[in-house]
Amino acid sequence: MASEANGSLANEKAPETVGVGRYVEMEQDGDSNTVKSRLSGLLWHGGSAYDAWFSCASNQVAQVLLTLPYSFSQLGMLSGILFQLFYGLLGSWTAYLISILYVEYRTRKEREKADFRNHVIQWFEVLDGLLGRHWRNVGLAFNCTFLLFGSVIQLIACASNIYYINDKLDKRTWTYIFGACCATTVFIPSFHNYRIWSFLGLVMTTYTAWYLAIASIIHGQVDGVKHSGPTKMVLYFTGATNILYTFGGHAVTVEIMHAMWRPQKFKAIYLLATLYVLTLTLPSAAAAYWAFGDELLTHSNALSLLPRTAFRDAAVVLMLVHQFITFGFACTPLYFVWEKLIGLHDCRSLCKRAAARLPVVVPIWFLAIVFPFFGPINSAVGSLLVSFTVYIIPALAHMITFRSATARENAVEPPPRLVGRWTGTYMINAFVVAWVLVVGFGFGGWASMTNFVHQIDTFGLFTKCYQCPPPPLPPATPLPFPGGLSNITMPFTGGLPPAAAPSPAHFRHQHRHHSHGL
Repeated sequence: MASEANGSLANEKAPETVGVGRYVEMEQDGDSNTVKSRLSGLLWHGGSAYDAWFSCASNQVAQVLLTLPYSFSQLGMLSGILFQLFYGLLGSWTAYLISILYVEYRTRKEREKADFRNHVIQWFEVLDGLLGRHWRNVGLAFNCTFLLFGSVIQLIACASNIYYINDKLDKRTWTYIFGACCATTVFIPSFHNYRIWSFLGLVMTTYTAWYLAIASIIHGQVDGVKHSGPTKMVLYFTGATNILYTFGGHAVTVEIMHAMWRPQKFKAIYLLATLYVLTLTLPSAAAAYWAFGDELLTHSNALSLLPRTAFRDAAVVLMLVHQFITFGFACTPLYFVWEKLIGLHDCRSLCKRAAARLPVVVPIWFLAIVFPFFGPINSAVGSLLVSFTVYIIPALAHMITFRSATARENAVEPPPRLVGRWTGTYMINAFVVAWVLVVGFGFGGWASMTNFVHQIDTFGLFTKCYQCPPPPLPPATPLPFPGGLSNITMPFTGGLPPAAAPSPAHFRHQHRHHSHGL
């Protein structure tokens, strides 16, 4: 297979193609110019820089697009915009660090004649090869837990969105249904096979983002709209950690790089993907917050405030399909870890792999039913998991890997002059670790968990329909007496004020009246 040429990253003249597992359906037998092989190459076999860009951009924006207006209501307009720009830049930097560490690890292993044609390199293996087993264990724990809850969030988002088209079923029932649908991602072998899905996913989120922006502007500001944010520290840092989570989608960076034919080209891809994502998130969040203001504080899904139209239904359906794709993005690295644990990672049978992967979906399904808090769960995951997985661990790993003069001298990819070479890189890494540890994990963790516990106290675990509107009251049944209760004679005085109590003469008059009628 052409994409599995065994190139060395250390030798620029050698082929730099990267294989991503020798699955049966990925092998090209016979003439490579057949219609079948061309169609497969167009839709299935993706390893170019464009494929990586679509994967990064599609995976980054996902369902969090619908919760960013909610974050703006917590942060206020100015802070919301500034945090998006700041964390977008910070996330691009740490994705760059991860790509450098991947290239360093792969180069060292290939100098030792390691062959990765039948093995997908993952982040915890990079940490293991560069820093040892303790770093591997920490990286594995944080990464797997983050990806687990990232998949949970996609299921919650599916149920939250479909409810606005069909509310005959509650959100918990929709979670059951979409859990079964998302389980079919076990049949997608690797990120090498997400070419058409990544492209479609980005088209879908682009439509939804601009629908949110345009529909909010056309709708206009609601009567008495208020823009009070920020009002409380808890809400402020909860919103900030949701944006931290937004630009922390590169927990799958290593797997996306490994799916590329030339991984060295990845360095700027995440930054370019982030710049495009900002063109979607900033207009949509700002327009929705301008239109609805503080109402978003109790509506974490911005679609719930817009009137139902064909355009809104289209946005919901497209986001549903995209969340299925993002579920696969988050779950595929977990599938790889599970395969390696049970010894099936090098199995050629797709059916055996799919059957072996199914147990991974079960805890995701269960947790989505237990914690259906669309919006608040993003902030909790961002502060407790994304802060370490995506920001702190990569920055620390880069600092320690290249702490010695020998390691810096022999580095495959030295830092560019633009950032100040090694000294500038060290200072940026130290700032990232300090900022995210104090603001993201510290204040953000306190705020997001306080909000999360509040959701549990308010709605409870296993709630059937989180933030659903209350059911309409049944119409009042008319009484079978003409004129209602006012014409019913009250034969007692209990509970009436003395002035309103009927006299004994009144009862004698009523008795004579009824006797005459008989």
